[in-house]
Amino acid sequence: MSDRNGDFGSYFAGFLMGGLIGAAVALLMAPASGEETRKYIREKGIELRDRTVESLEAAAEEARQRADELTKLARERANELTKEARELSGELRGRADELRTRGGAIAEDVRLRGEAAVEAAKKPRGGRTSDPGDGGKKS
Repeated sequence: MSDRNGDFGSYFAGFLMGGLIGAAVALLMAPASGEETRKYIREKGIELRDRTVESLEAAAEEARQRADELTKLARERANELTKEARELSGELRGRADELRTRGGAIAEDVRLRGEAAVEAAKKPRGGRTSDPGDGGKKS
């Protein structure tokens, strides 16, 4: 877009310079009276002003159209990114649920193994009694 602005600026500067140079040459070369020359300058000045206004209006319209295009593109990209974020969020939720389930299963397995180890520790081993008074000696 900056290239287009630079092109327009160059065009506009050339347009103004050409108008001024043309007016100066016309004044020097015209075999007209002072009143006719002033009338001619006034008319050319008005014409130059009208062309400038038209050029600026065209440039403003082009800028508005470009801004509308860029706004549309930005909205489309924002919608795409929102959709992608929602999809990724759903995937992450699914993974989190899976990990929570696996973690719960592992915790349950550890709990059951711990309970089994406690129960195994409570049972007498190899003929020993669990009488606390005899210090775990064989009878």
